[in-house]
Amino acid sequence: MFWPMLAIALGFCGIAVLGLLAIRVFLEAQRLGRQVAATTDRINRAAEDLEHAATRLATTGEALR
Repeated sequence: MFWPMLAIALGFCGIAVLGLLAIRVFLEAQRLGRQVAATTDRINRAAEDLEHAATRLATTGEALR
């Protein structure tokens, strides 16, 4: 009777550990998703700034002709 109870207890502990690891992976995936979104926003802002700067430079170049 001892061995079946031990097997059940160890099985439960294994499932509990896997559940905790799954929660940690989920939280880290969410954090990574937020970082990717923030980085995408920064890249988009930088691209817009570059576009504005290029437009101003082109306008200045046309004015110098």
